[in-house]
Amino acid sequence: MKAFEFHNPTHIVFGNGCIDEIGEKSGLSGKRILLVYGQNSIKRNGVYDRIIKSLTAAGITEIVEYPGVRPNPVLSHLKAGIELAKTEKVEAIVAVGGGSVIDEAKGIAAGALYDGDIWGLYNGSFAPEKALPLVAVLTIPATGSEMNGGAVITNDETREKFGAFAAVLYPKVSFMDPEITHSLPADYTAYGAVDAISHLIEGYFTGEDAWSPIQDRYVEGLVKTIMEATDRILANLEDNDARATLMWAATLAWNGLAPSGVGAMAFPNHMIEHPLSGRYNVAHGAGLSIVIPAWMRFAVEKNPAKFAQFAANVFGIEASNEKEQALNGVDALKAWFQKIGSPVSLAESNIPAEDIPQIADDALHLGKAWGMTDYSKEDVVRILTSCASVK
Repeated sequence: MKAFEFHNPTHIVFGNGCIDEIGEKSGLSGKRILLVYGQNSIKRNGVYDRIIKSLTAAGITEIVEYPGVRPNPVLSHLKAGIELAKTEKVEAIVAVGGGSVIDEAKGIAAGALYDGDIWGLYNGSFAPEKALPLVAVLTIPATGSEMNGGAVITNDETREKFGAFAAVLYPKVSFMDPEITHSLPADYTAYGAVDAISHLIEGYFTGEDAWSPIQDRYVEGLVKTIMEATDRILANLEDNDARATLMWAATLAWNGLAPSGVGAMAFPNHMIEHPLSGRYNVAHGAGLSIVIPAWMRFAVEKNPAKFAQFAANVFGIEASNEKEQALNGVDALKAWFQKIGSPVSLAESNIPAEDIPQIADDALHLGKAWGMTDYSKEDVVRILTSCASVK
């Protein structure tokens, strides 16, 4: 096991009906807040009214609203939110939504106390030392943003989709109410499950520690749990036990525990996917289900043993040799993505095969920013070409 430091300051409030306690348990009493949310679904499903009622009952009545966050949040909207936060002199932020809303709220929280260009947070030229306190209400289990210091944004001028991480970006409190996810449709439930799995397998397959049984069992167990819960939800969208299980599992997938001890790791699937959601506005999880099986087949050549272990421990697959076992495991995961309705080819998301060279250039540009230099353009083109159409 490699050396590591783990610290997670986010207070989690979990359970049916917990959003009704946001006024009492958020620590926002007496503060002027910015309420950040997406495309008004929280007004249709009643979440908005319950949050406002709880906040006002606790004496939090100075609320400035900022709706309109996109599923793939964009820099221009983030910058407008920063200006609103500064103009209105807000003292804290409440983000109500999935990872996109929480991610953009993190950027606003940092930018409200910064006079420079917030894009620097994402291209690595600015490391925030302070941010407004952030409270999150999670509505879409997927990214783990409710319990980590990461945030992603798309530059709508350049179409670059970059991520940032800073200790000051962790939410102070996150409210996780499984009941409010019952209205989440099947497709976005599936995309969220894929996203959570992607966070687990990046370190699992790329971590430098040759023997990491704690982390391996953690990842394998959570992947199986996410798949089982997702299957139950898609059979019954109001299965509350399954909704609760998926919600917590997705948080545990990317709150810092899974990679602790694996040493240096890489994010090849995210490197290749970000240009897909950045350029074509596909859901992040949908882009990942396209990339992951293709990348896995490419990576099996270098480390068949780890992929064979995944096949055995997640899918119960046996075979006469490691490579066959590994590839059968890749096929099993791809088949599950198809079963839950998540795409596995560029064609399914209307991404032209002729764009592959440009996508590869974008991926390598991002990889350079992340310190990932062991992929050539030919490698990325090969991976993308292998998932251009359903096979």
